[in-house]
Amino acid sequence: MVTISLAMIVKNEEKNIRRCLNSVYGVVDEIIIVDTGSKDKTKEICSLYTDKVYDFKWIDDFSAARNYSYELATMEYILWLDADDYLLPEDVIKLKKLKKNISSEYNAIMMKYVTGLDSKGNETFSYYRERLTKKSCNFQWNEPVHEYLDTSGPIGESNIRIIHGKKRKTALKSGRNLKIYERYLKEKGYLSPRGTYYYARELKDHNRIKEAINQYELFLDTNMGWLEDNIAACSDLAKCYFEINLDTLALTTLFKSFLYDTPRAEVCCQIGYHYQEKEEYERAIYWFQLILTLKMPKNCWGFMQPDCWAYIPLIECAVCYDRLGDYKKALQFNNRALKHKPDSIQAKRNQDYLQKKLSAL
Repeated sequence: MVTISLAMIVKNEEKNIRRCLNSVYGVVDEIIIVDTGSKDKTKEICSLYTDKVYDFKWIDDFSAARNYSYELATMEYILWLDADDYLLPEDVIKLKKLKKNISSEYNAIMMKYVTGLDSKGNETFSYYRERLTKKSCNFQWNEPVHEYLDTSGPIGESNIRIIHGKKRKTALKSGRNLKIYERYLKEKGYLSPRGTYYYARELKDHNRIKEAINQYELFLDTNMGWLEDNIAACSDLAKCYFEINLDTLALTTLFKSFLYDTPRAEVCCQIGYHYQEKEEYERAIYWFQLILTLKMPKNCWGFMQPDCWAYIPLIECAVCYDRLGDYKKALQFNNRALKHKPDSIQAKRNQDYLQKKLSAL
């Protein structure tokens, strides 16, 4: 059995930190807390779980703070969590099992990061992050914001899920990440390809659409991005083009995503929605039905929206066939959607509506 240090950086997380630490307390062998300037009771709460609570002067660099936390870790492996992350009981069991059986050949273990759940607890958005790494490898965090661990060597994949809860105050509202990027640009004059991609996302989220377009295009032109980031950038860039009514450029960008890998359901949904909004229902149906022939990529660590691979195309095919007056086909697709999501209020309402339409014929 290996030993694990939990390394965290925190600030003003008194409303989140208990849930996080409670979920892994007793499983990890050491808890390292690096506080970057809390004004609330975060440090007091953390002190109930560990005596290893340290201060770090904030310098607008998440990687610097995380690297400091990793330097303080003393166990064989290091696990990182944010204060609004937590593990469900079934995933705690999996973590205990991994701790007992992990192969020494792996330098790092990827875990699923679930950032979206519906009211029933089903995943709506997820991707993978490097979560558990060997201390002896001395892997370093990079980038001042939207940081990542630069890992190498054999990397394993676990089905352990890390759930991301909502923060009390989001970085988007404060503009924190955008300010960090702009300060970095002012001082350094450039961003890495990955930094350019995430800077574009921040600009888009702050509705600075034309600036976001410029950065997305710059990122894609480097041809240096991770495949999954390239696909996500095409999707986001298309949204920006649609926002300013450049539909042809938007569609061209979505089609460009197919150059990186087989078509993704999330992208095909965007195309289908576009034609649906234009009331070109047969073209919309083509793209929604195409999704039902696709296979979800294996070992994909990028952004995934499970509903886009079955439920959404089925329910939207039902909507499109209804608009075309083919209620029988609409009901067939809606029933298939119900099988995927038996508790779907929309599908249940559609079913009642379509059955009445058919009985009136």
